Amino acid sequence: MRLLRTSHLGPTLLVTLVAYMFAIALWRPGTSFLIALTVFTGQLSIGWTNDLVDRESDRDQGRLNKPLATGEISVREVSQATYICLGVCIILSLFGPLGLRGGSVHLLGVGCGISYNFFFKRTWLSPLPYLIAFSALPSSIVLSKNSHVPLWLIAAGGIFGIAAHFSNVLKDIEQDRASGILGAPQLLGSRVSLFITGTSLVAISIILNSVTHISLLIPMALLAILLLFLLPQRFGFRLIMLMAIIDVGVLVTAGTASIAHP
Repeated sequence: MRLLRTSHLGPTLLVTLVAYMFAIALWRPGTSFLIALTVFTGQLSIGWTNDLVDRESDRDQGRLNKPLATGEISVREVSQATYICLGVCIILSLFGPLGLRGGSVHLLGVGCGISYNFFFKRTWLSPLPYLIAFSALPSSIVLSKNSHVPLWLIAAGGIFGIAAHFSNVLKDIEQDRASGILGAPQLLGSRVSLFITGTSLVAISIILNSVTHISLLIPMALLAILLLFLLPQRFGFRLIMLMAIIDVGVLVTAGTASIAHP
């Protein structure tokens, strides 16, 4: 249980759920579950490396919800789990239903997540790994069907990545600055980060509306922006992931024909 708590379990499960919802539009349930398991192992690896890299700053900031920072679990245990899980992720990605093309793209996304933890998090290029990783996730599933990935899907995924990054950092901006973590959100500040997140939500809704022709998506995005400004900042990332689930749900029910083309 301590290992799961160290993995950023909430975001890990949400990303896995989004992947499963997307996969089930193209594959049978059993295959979709295996794809979701592949994504789950990648997300676990990213979450664990994040806490491994940040353990000193988490300890300095007194984050009691971080088992590594409080000493509830050892660096060795988390490191071993990360290596094992990453190995399983590589095997499932390349030899599972994603295939070599889809699996390679999925591993690109996982690599971006890990590189963010080790390097990009502290630079003004911090949104770049999110942009690539969130584009890679749906693209890998489409590629698993030997289909061409539509440009609108790559764009929507990348914009979601930007929104996820800026919303996820909002609650910790001041603490990050004090710790010397100066990514793009920390450099730009809370207000600009909120603006970028809100603009991203509208852009995604416009893209998906053009595909599904469901005009309700745009009012929903505007409502999400309103909530983004009204709710405490710790709810920002949860709101973005909820929108991701809703948008993917709409996409797989109304726009499946537009997702994969031979």
